[in-house]
Amino acid sequence: MAMEKTFDAASAEARIFKAWEDTHAFAAGANAKPDAESFCIMIPPPNVTGALHIGHAFNNTLQDVLVRWHRMRGFDTLWQPGQDHAGIATQLQVEKMLAEQQLPSRAEMGREAFIEKVWEWKEKYGSTIVNQLKRLGASCDWDRNAFTMDEVFHDAVLKVFVDLYNKDLIYRGSRLVNWDPHFETAISDLEVENIEIDGHMWHFKYPLAGGAEYEYVEKDEDGNVTLREMRNYISIATTRPETMLGDGAVAVHPDDERYAPIVGQLCEIPVGPREHRRLIPIITDEYPVMDFGSGAVKITGAHDLNDYGVAKRNNIPLYRLMDTRAQMRVDGADYAASATRAKQIAQGSDFTIAEVDQINLIPDAYRGMDRFDARKAVVADIDAEGLMIMVEDKKIMQPFCDRSKVVMEPMLTDQWYVDAAKLAVPALDAVKDGTVTIMPDSGKKVYYHWMENIEPWCISRQLWWGHQIPVWYYTIPENFEKLDAQIAWTEKTFYGGTPPTTKANIPKNLQFTWHEGQVCAPSFEEAVDLIREQFPDNCDFYEQQIEGNMGRESGVGASIGKITNGRRSVGLRRDVDVLDTWFSSGLWPIGTLGWPEDTPEMAKYFPTSTLITGQDILFFWVARMMMMQLEVTGQVPFDTVYLHQLVRDEKGVKMSKTLGNVIDPLDMIDEYGADAVRFTMTQMASIGGSLKLSTERVEGYRNFGTKLWNATSFAQYNECVPDPDFDPSKVALSLNKWMVGEAAKAFETYNKALAAYRFNDAANAAYVFVRGVLCDRYLEFTKPIFFSDDAAAIAETRATMAWIIDHSLILLHPIMPFITEELWGTIAARDNMLVHQDWPELSMDLVDADADREINWVISLIDSIRSVRSEVNVPAGAKVPMLLQQLNDVGRTAWANNEALIMRMARIESLTEATDLPKGAVTIAVDGGTFALPLADIIDVSAEKERLEKTLGKLAKDLGGLRGRLNNPKFAQSAPEAVVTETRELLAQKEEEEAKLKAAMQRLAEIG
Repeated sequence: MAMEKTFDAASAEARIFKAWEDTHAFAAGANAKPDAESFCIMIPPPNVTGALHIGHAFNNTLQDVLVRWHRMRGFDTLWQPGQDHAGIATQLQVEKMLAEQQLPSRAEMGREAFIEKVWEWKEKYGSTIVNQLKRLGASCDWDRNAFTMDEVFHDAVLKVFVDLYNKDLIYRGSRLVNWDPHFETAISDLEVENIEIDGHMWHFKYPLAGGAEYEYVEKDEDGNVTLREMRNYISIATTRPETMLGDGAVAVHPDDERYAPIVGQLCEIPVGPREHRRLIPIITDEYPVMDFGSGAVKITGAHDLNDYGVAKRNNIPLYRLMDTRAQMRVDGADYAASATRAKQIAQGSDFTIAEVDQINLIPDAYRGMDRFDARKAVVADIDAEGLMIMVEDKKIMQPFCDRSKVVMEPMLTDQWYVDAAKLAVPALDAVKDGTVTIMPDSGKKVYYHWMENIEPWCISRQLWWGHQIPVWYYTIPENFEKLDAQIAWTEKTFYGGTPPTTKANIPKNLQFTWHEGQVCAPSFEEAVDLIREQFPDNCDFYEQQIEGNMGRESGVGASIGKITNGRRSVGLRRDVDVLDTWFSSGLWPIGTLGWPEDTPEMAKYFPTSTLITGQDILFFWVARMMMMQLEVTGQVPFDTVYLHQLVRDEKGVKMSKTLGNVIDPLDMIDEYGADAVRFTMTQMASIGGSLKLSTERVEGYRNFGTKLWNATSFAQYNECVPDPDFDPSKVALSLNKWMVGEAAKAFETYNKALAAYRFNDAANAAYVFVRGVLCDRYLEFTKPIFFSDDAAAIAETRATMAWIIDHSLILLHPIMPFITEELWGTIAARDNMLVHQDWPELSMDLVDADADREINWVISLIDSIRSVRSEVNVPAGAKVPMLLQQLNDVGRTAWANNEALIMRMARIESLTEATDLPKGAVTIAVDGGTFALPLADIIDVSAEKERLEKTLGKLAKDLGGLRGRLNNPKFAQSAPEAVVTETRELLAQKEEEEAKLKAAMQRLAEIG
């Protein structure tokens, strides 16, 4: 088939991918050898709402390289694709859609109808990321595409929840969480973005109780007193004055001598009605930093993550100040009663968590305010009393909710938790004993730190889209007959015409007990079965739909239905929360393989092989998969974890829309083709290395693809056709022997690199072989043969080149699948597509030492001649004479075998033997001898020296400036890291340029 002049990626890639899919080229087990070892990779499931970004492109390219390589090597390969249901992100998208289409809101339509809308949205838009991954060339088994809300996966998630619940590894508790006031849900740390903003630090006086005073003394580093004064207050600094209302204590460091006289005393929170002004204790704790601010820290345990730890350690009450929308509370007891009770607690009275939660310490004037409006009011009131010391403008790190973009509020709420500390033990041991390898080693250290300091894992979210928690609440009367009699008595007493009494004195014979509780079961029917095990079969049950938080409140929302056929019906209320998406994605390996059923896929592909993912989700996803798979199956989910960094721009700066440095991989695919993008990604992937991307690099590898295309075209023009009977070990010409050996070396290097996850080394090996050896050397070296009359040499070289081209395509295919597949089918009719071509096993015996030595001698001579010509500026087209001063027999044989080649490539006019070299001849040393180029009459030596001196002078100034900047400590400290790195790189480039120019000056000195 005749080749087109260029590879049209835009039209070819879609056609090639369709051909792969039509032949089920990516199916699990495709191209596997009999009794093949399995190789399975689980794709990190992108959000169903997502679009392909540069991180996806990088991550999935590496996975595809490994998968294609193993598939061609005959492994039983599965690359399992799928998407995460992305609870909060998807719910946001659907709510936006409802608003844009002016449809009823989520609250207006109710849970069931809203979930239907989400599924409609998923069917319409959920395949976007799949189609984009296909454009990248991802060879997943797309027929097995999974979704974390699929029925099978959903059932697996609920089963695991129930199992962990029954083992007491899942429980409900009250802890501080990241709270999104817009969506009114808990969120993970990964869903919080800390952004530096312009803020304020307010400094207030907290007066000591009863007007007490103490001597406040400050000293310098040498112990000299710098300030001594009497104070009746302790100074507190805060960036969130509205949280002062919930302070439970003021903490100072135990070694802080300044406050030693007042530790144990009470101080007054300077806000709220004077008659109910609260007092809190001054305590010691290791948390305060003595030389930061005043060294004293207010402790608001219910609204600050650090304060929460201090409060728990010191039994400080956690006063909740805000509702789920981050507005100041209006519920609970009135302020006077709440402040009185809080005072008693501060003075040592016992308290319970439930009691403290009912205490509302928001003064009436602030109740119902937005938190930021309350902040302004609190500051104004304190300032009016003269208790504000100062306010300073400063940069602060503000936590924003990633999806809603509102400020995150630490909130004390009741949530479901996994006892992660127990699950962490075997997951930690599996890495320490080498069962699972994490690379680079820095990732292993991070893993150890997290797992050894793990906290309970909050797994509940206050959303509607997701796996609804399978816990059912019930309220059942002990005796239905007494219930009916009590109902009749109540109706008669209060509604039968008799004036109501002030107190309902229910007769003792009508009194009974209510049984309140919960069961954990995957379905309503199974929940009913569990309840019947505890209570007689004296009632029926129905599923009671609850939209708000009533679903988990014991005794609230209970419903006793009417009597039907002599039996009462009782409502079961399912918990309204859904599971954190990290809980379900933590089951990704087994959930996608059909667990809990004993499927063939589970038997064949689990545990999986390699996980490739970002460093940022090592804890959120990798560690949790380790914990959950070990708990559920007793096996690790994979044997190797390859972690990579974020892809940054060419200067090493994190990509962001604000900076305008975001690179869209789809735009790059449109402009340069998927192969160029993939090769760039692979070449960047050094273990633990920084990932710097520029469009110039992508363009360069697009040009590399063009080189490959042109090399194949050259081979086709010279009638190089693949010969199925070709035996590379039987070639006779030194050039062809050398080239066969270079192919063996390239495959050896490439295989070892990929086996060690050194993707960049594999890419470099392929690049050097195809670009450097094939295109720049072998193709040029074969031209004298093709132009000769030696039929045998031409035939052998044609067969060798066809074999080399085929093996170049095979070598490059895992990284550049589209152009290689296109060329594979264009060169000749094939029995199979390249995607299923067997990976060659080339023996290093193919490396012929004599041929290797000879051709490398030739290359060395040509390169040396070219270098001299370049250094002294010999015109590129000029042919020059060359002198042979002396040469051993091996060298003379090499020259004789390759004379036409050397003279053509080095542009040599003639070769003359001369024992004595004329003045102005530049010597060229080679292994076994010396050549020389007489250049005195060819170039203007004086003009060349003058040109080089001017260039070196300008270069010296540039180098001085760069070295001066780098030697300046202020530059290294204050300049952005990317600028410092760029300056160092520029200095290295200039120094290399200077070395070359000085070498040229030395050459000119030889000439005269």
